[in-house]
Amino acid sequence: MSLIGIDYFIIFLYLVGTVVIGLYYEKYVSSSSDYFLAGKMLPFWAIAISIVGTDIGAVDFVGLTGQAYRFGIVVANFDWIGSVPAMILAGLVFIPYYWKAGVYTIPEYLGRRYNTHLRVISASLWLIFISFTLGVMLWATGVLLKEMLGWPIMLSIILTVVIVGIYTITGGLLAVVMTDVIQVIIMIIGSLAILILGLWQIGGINELYNQVISLGPEYQHHFNLVLSPDTNTPYPWTGILFGLAFVLAPAYYIGNQIIIQRSLGAKDEWNAKASMIFGAFLKLLIPVLIVFPGLIAVALFPNVQDGDSVYAKLIKELLPPGLTGLVFAAFLAALMSTVSAIVNSVATIWTKDIYELLIKKNATDKHYLVVGRYVTAIILIFAIITSPLSAQFPGIYVYVQTINSFIQGPIFAVLILGIFSKRITQWGGLSGLIAGICLSALMYLYKKSLFSISEPFLYISWWSFLGSAIVTIIVSIVTKPHPIENLRGLVYGLVVKDPELQDILKRKIEHEN
Repeated sequence: MSLIGIDYFIIFLYLVGTVVIGLYYEKYVSSSSDYFLAGKMLPFWAIAISIVGTDIGAVDFVGLTGQAYRFGIVVANFDWIGSVPAMILAGLVFIPYYWKAGVYTIPEYLGRRYNTHLRVISASLWLIFISFTLGVMLWATGVLLKEMLGWPIMLSIILTVVIVGIYTITGGLLAVVMTDVIQVIIMIIGSLAILILGLWQIGGINELYNQVISLGPEYQHHFNLVLSPDTNTPYPWTGILFGLAFVLAPAYYIGNQIIIQRSLGAKDEWNAKASMIFGAFLKLLIPVLIVFPGLIAVALFPNVQDGDSVYAKLIKELLPPGLTGLVFAAFLAALMSTVSAIVNSVATIWTKDIYELLIKKNATDKHYLVVGRYVTAIILIFAIITSPLSAQFPGIYVYVQTINSFIQGPIFAVLILGIFSKRITQWGGLSGLIAGICLSALMYLYKKSLFSISEPFLYISWWSFLGSAIVTIIVSIVTKPHPIENLRGLVYGLVVKDPELQDILKRKIEHEN
């Protein structure tokens, strides 16, 4: 056990403070709209910090540090080449479009643009994806608590669900975002502490480089941002370019409900747009805080078998009492930020796209609010059951990205084509989504025959995106297009350039002012 009294006190103070802040904002939640979209009152800086807090969750603290330990600085590309360009694109083009179009959820848009079948299928896929992702977050927590305290992983997961569940079920999006601001500050302080103390113990950047390179041939590429497919890594430059930069990253920041939902809660279009741009600036700093500690761990602990355990070892070996508790609190902050975001998105998708659409229409607003909170508990229980699956993959981060690769490519293809083309039909979109999901599954089943690397999730993302797009276009060509009047507010040009729609929006703004 590495924690002493002062550490436990700091952790306890953090947990109590976060819950108090979250419960304080709960008083502003009086309707389902308040719960899901924070009453459209969020400023850009809070949204940006919340997006970053959600993205650098427990998986990044444990998983991305572990991947840097195994493969080196190349994993920084998930932020520098993946996140930053995608966030700028989302902020300049897509976020203003979503905000003007009045989209509530991504599956809701797909249902309005295509048909109810596609809405239900995409909503179901997102619910499955979110549930499995939440299981990974909990497993990451169990790994750290086992390393730090010696607790069994499943016991740690159950205790975490109980503590975090109380907070996330009672709080709405406003509470999630405002507590994220505090949590990200704690995360940055904790990460900086490990980075600075680790470099000080090693002797600086140059000494870090020399020590890692001297460990043997398998470490010669640890400081290379661009890797050849011949290096037998999950992150070759071809996969980074086509799978990450072209598909996974844009799909995450343009079509992921967990991320988009925050910007939809912005108080105006400018704040919605600025939230992504400011968030992109913050994401430039993340690899320095998370990836470089993985390289420090290589120099300090070169013989660790499980890379996902090195973050906990860094805490144990580098930090003095008090600071250990703060960094431990930072990890819990990352977990709570991500879990609260996931749970809020689960409640939104289930309530708007499944329950209200198919099970009970025209119920009271209070009823939908209660249903959203109840389903949260069910999802948390499901996450406990699925959490051990991440142990079957070479690292938690690979598991998350593998789940991503199954659905992000096909949904992104259908989403992009639906937004930018009036000619894409409902049956084209439905066929493209189903074909893309099937293609992802087939490529994963036969990955050993099709790909030269063991975990080809970046390639699967690219080819499933391309296959889905091709099927969508071909089927659309041979099926009847939508009447143009049915696409008003759904296709990009008809939202941004339609004079009648602009007049309506202008009158609405003038009335509000």
